[in-house]
Amino acid sequence: MSAPVWIIEADVTALIALPDAVAALERTLALEAEGRATSMPKTHLMVAKNDAMHAIGAAVAGAGLCGTKTWINVGGKSETVLVLFSLDDGRLRAVIEATALGQMRTAAMTGVGTRRLAAADADELAVIGSGKQALPQVAACAAVRTLRHVRVHSRRPEAREAFAEAVRKTLGLRVTACASVAEAVRDCPIVTLITNATEPFFTAAMAAKGAHINAMGAIVPARIEITQDIFPRCAVVAVDTIEGVRELSAEFRARYGEDARAWAEVRPISALIAAGASRPAGADLTLFKAIGMGLADLALGAEILARTEKRGGAHRLPERVKVPPRLV
Repeated sequence: MSAPVWIIEADVTALIALPDAVAALERTLALEAEGRATSMPKTHLMVAKNDAMHAIGAAVAGAGLCGTKTWINVGGKSETVLVLFSLDDGRLRAVIEATALGQMRTAAMTGVGTRRLAAADADELAVIGSGKQALPQVAACAAVRTLRHVRVHSRRPEAREAFAEAVRKTLGLRVTACASVAEAVRDCPIVTLITNATEPFFTAAMAAKGAHINAMGAIVPARIEITQDIFPRCAVVAVDTIEGVRELSAEFRARYGEDARAWAEVRPISALIAAGASRPAGADLTLFKAIGMGLADLALGAEILARTEKRGGAHRLPERVKVPPRLV
């Protein structure tokens, strides 16, 4: 029996790239549709006006692993770890530094939603937000669609200009920094929202007919990005996890409330994958909302652990020696 491994951030990024992450995530979501993988409910605690502590987890019988990821976001800064355990004997298998993993899993989920629901010929992306998640979001869309142009808007001009330059340098794409949300999304076939907004800013009037929307930023009830008039135009409303979205998305709670029949309109992305579904012909809008699910982290964590064990050379943790507690 080998000692558990500590996988550092540099090894994570050396072992897996975003296109690999999209593929690994789709494989695990297919297991979820078969009943061989499941997420535990996401939990969070607001620790300040707009800061939150989070914990998520999952079990993937198909990979023989379960585990949890936890982090706290304070002022936009966080350090995240994913802890993996064996489903065979309960032993600790790995601790993975998971900031880059988290960015990839969030982006990979966008890649999955975009692959399933954006028009096949969609070649332009508007991204609203320029924080640390934004560049992977662009890369995810570029991994599943051939993008000829990216538009970006965020509140601070210097931030969006810096982000535009990062997209050019990292991904080699043509980018326009836009002064407003409306300018960025005008006639755009793919729109990705990745902000910390606490007031809705993206309206149905802004959305082009035929567009696909990735709503990725509002992951706690205090945050909101889209207005309610988006929903009636959507031919498909899909989410990463219905239970998580019901609990944590103010936008979806306002739309569907507590009515189980109303929620039947919302499709888990795993069901679309299992059905081999794609964008319906003639769809006005499609919407994909991801709140964050432990299964996405486990999908990438399992792939990274498998590649680590194949490659060798990982940092080993001490063998566990159990000692009874001192009672007196």
